[in-house]
Amino acid sequence: MTTPAMSRYFAQRQRGVTLIELMVAMVLGLLVSAGIITVFLSTSSSNRAQTQMARLQEEGRYAVTRLKDDLRMANGQYCTNSGGVAHPSAAQTFMDGLRAPTVYARNVTAAMADVTTTMGSGSYPAVPTGSYYMPSFLSMRGYDCDKSGCKPVDPNSAVSAIPKMGKTAGSRVIGADVLTVRYMNSTGGWPIGGSNTITAKADGTIASIHIVPATGEPALSTLKGKLAMLADCSNAEIFAVSDPNSSGDFSPASSSSSSDLNLAQPIVQQPQSAPRLFNFNDDYQTVTYYLQVVDNGNGSGQTTGALMRRVNGTSSELVRGVERLDFRYGVEGADGKLKYLAADKVDASSSADCPPSVPTPLGTDPGCLWRAVKSIEINLVMDGQLPLASLASTDLYYTYGIDKITTPKAPADHPIKPSDQGFPDGMIRREFTYLVSVRNYNP
Repeated sequence: MTTPAMSRYFAQRQRGVTLIELMVAMVLGLLVSAGIITVFLSTSSSNRAQTQMARLQEEGRYAVTRLKDDLRMANGQYCTNSGGVAHPSAAQTFMDGLRAPTVYARNVTAAMADVTTTMGSGSYPAVPTGSYYMPSFLSMRGYDCDKSGCKPVDPNSAVSAIPKMGKTAGSRVIGADVLTVRYMNSTGGWPIGGSNTITAKADGTIASIHIVPATGEPALSTLKGKLAMLADCSNAEIFAVSDPNSSGDFSPASSSSSSDLNLAQPIVQQPQSAPRLFNFNDDYQTVTYYLQVVDNGNGSGQTTGALMRRVNGTSSELVRGVERLDFRYGVEGADGKLKYLAADKVDASSSADCPPSVPTPLGTDPGCLWRAVKSIEINLVMDGQLPLASLASTDLYYTYGIDKITTPKAPADHPIKPSDQGFPDGMIRREFTYLVSVRNYNP
């Protein structure tokens, strides 16, 4: 039997929460959830920014390393480069006699990639009728670029494979410099000695060359239709050769008429120290660096810059996130101090700035300071590649010393703004600067 008292007791035991209690519980739950979500979003945004910064730093170091490896080799000619006793020129720049390769080939620039100013154009001397030292402007050449164009010339005007400046993917990044350096790949070619021989004529010129490639060396067939470079640790010379026969015999091409491939006959070098014969077309490396606009891959159509390395006419992408690229070239003065010049200043150098170094018939050596570059300053601006909406306005500030901005400023306050290049503002950006010592500078 259930008594009234027991009924009241069970009714109290079965009573639920009130509406007010439920609402209070829900509000408290929402507050806790909001706090958790806020902490999560903050942590997630911070993690994305930190990850992007770490990636930016790593790719910036990688870009500088790849540039450094090539730039330090500029003007390298096997084991012979500049030499002699240094003396000041009229411009008080220390330089010595030139020990560049002697050119016998009639059209040496046809065997080289990315030649933007050929002989006989502008202030550059015409192709001579006799042998000559390779001029300085064919060893290294830079191009200073801003929003309006490049000095001394736009490389695209002569090398169509180097893109025009623009904002669309595939274009060259607006305001980024271009630099071409050349050096000999000393691991190529064939050593002279033993069964590999050079025979001389009575007048001292080369009569014939005999080479039997060893295991791991390139086949002689690669020399067909190419120029050869014979070099040792004292001299170097470039000349056209006949096609090697099946026995490994060939000789310098004729030079008896104006239509022949050589201007004159190359001589047997004396003395010979570690002589080696190279396939000049393939072993003489032409390396050009520039920036190209690429899609950043987030599906929004936004872009960033990529560092491109172009070797003997073939371009490849090295690293993304590079927006600015500027070079300055260090030339040592008579006081022992370096002065850093822009590319157009180096290119404008003439005999007044350098001692006589190029014998007749070439006569002059425009841009002669290109062989006197002792160091190259690399300046980069790297970005995070993907915009981050969580960044505060001050997080977007960055410096760039080449523009004399040493205190962080907003992207819109830079002379070349990301928007000028077609890049979004809302990315982390950092400056990288590195000084490269050139191994083969003169002196």
